[in-house]
Amino acid sequence: MTSATTKTRREQILDTAAELFAARGFHGVSVSELGAACGISGPALYKHFPSKDAMLAEMLVSISQELLREGRARVKGASGTAEAIEALIDWHVDFALRDRALIVVQERDWQSLPHEAREQVRTLQRKYVDLWADQLRDRDPSLTRDNARAMAHAVFGLINSTPHNRVLPEESTRQVLTKMARAALAE
Repeated sequence: MTSATTKTRREQILDTAAELFAARGFHGVSVSELGAACGISGPALYKHFPSKDAMLAEMLVSISQELLREGRARVKGASGTAEAIEALIDWHVDFALRDRALIVVQERDWQSLPHEAREQVRTLQRKYVDLWADQLRDRDPSLTRDNARAMAHAVFGLINSTPHNRVLPEESTRQVLTKMARAALAE
């Protein structure tokens, strides 16, 4: 994602939509309410997106693309498997703390995604899981692909629980999630 100061209007709209969808559900937010929250009329949103469905699709496809792209970059930049796993954990924790709303939207409004977008998100997410699984199998060749995928999914579940836990300050949450993810993936 771009920094807050360089976000395009389109990205600002998607951020606002994600927050509203997370708070009230995709079907609980009207186009006019979304426009008002963005400081424009509801119909003005159609200058940026063809429909509310298109907004949902773009937000979930683009975050899935970002997860995979940055995950690959972190693995590529690592000096070995252990460092790659650490980099993936750090990246996913960063994502979970930064994009809590998108995690909630993905969980709750998955079925509202248009079919084509749902398939695109599934494909991207499978590749992201496989990225993790490949690193886990490189570290421990005795792991089956299915076991390595299950381990990755378990860690995602742990880290992606972040939106439901606002007990600790962010830095403490980061430390807890990182420690727990490392422990869950320990050999």
